[in-house]
Amino acid sequence: MGPVEKPRLVASDVDGTLLGPSEAVTSRTIALVRRVVEDGVPFALCTGRPPRWIAPVAGPLGLTGYAVCANGAVLLDIGADEVVAVHGELAPDLLHDLASALDKALPGCRLAAERVGGGSADHDLRNFVIEPEYHNPWGDEESRIAPRAEVLGRSAIKLLVSHRGMTSEEMAEAVGTLVGDAVDVTYSSSGGLIELAAHGVTKATGLAELAERFDVPSEAVIAFGDMPNDIEMLQWAGHGVAMANGHESLLAVADEVTAPVTEDGVAQVLERWF
Repeated sequence: MGPVEKPRLVASDVDGTLLGPSEAVTSRTIALVRRVVEDGVPFALCTGRPPRWIAPVAGPLGLTGYAVCANGAVLLDIGADEVVAVHGELAPDLLHDLASALDKALPGCRLAAERVGGGSADHDLRNFVIEPEYHNPWGDEESRIAPRAEVLGRSAIKLLVSHRGMTSEEMAEAVGTLVGDAVDVTYSSSGGLIELAAHGVTKATGLAELAERFDVPSEAVIAFGDMPNDIEMLQWAGHGVAMANGHESLLAVADEVTAPVTEDGVAQVLERWF
């Protein structure tokens, strides 16, 4: 098991971990997160979400610190609404190579690119750029439809791949080694969507960078998650906690399994100390 003492840094996934089917954080979890912060312990959101999707979660929780976004590719200063680090951007030539491999492994797949701009003047680059018929389980309201050449024409922090006729698990298995060692494949839902990011860039690397900023060793970190994109983070943290509603691959590597998100599983664990 992980740390028996009070953690010095708390890291949590968002969807399926802090947010349940209602897409809202409960009053119990809000109160708990605020107690953690008031006690001087950083509470970091570690999510596959892009920076622009952080404020609706951080606001109710009262968080103004840091968020690890895009599965470790981006470190966001929430209070300043500023991206302070970007890691592992995928260059256009690599994106084109990946697209060719994906078309062979997943005939009929559709692609999208997640980008991070350099500031307010570049705000459009923060948006999804998707090709026609791309399907996002969370909705495509913020996206801009564009030809594939435009989707692949700029560096991206993630290449997203959708297929309406397959589960995410089936897609990840079909892609296998075809995409090579340049990227890692993961997913945060089973709804026919996988995410490709630079090899070695995970929530764990993003959390490690954040822990270094706070001078907190991994053994003093507790991390919560529910899906395969949380595996490395839970393995890196001194104590990795999976939600009972989590994917079986995550449950297999967790130090502890807490109650499901619908029963405030994160709060139930942290109330031991806060």
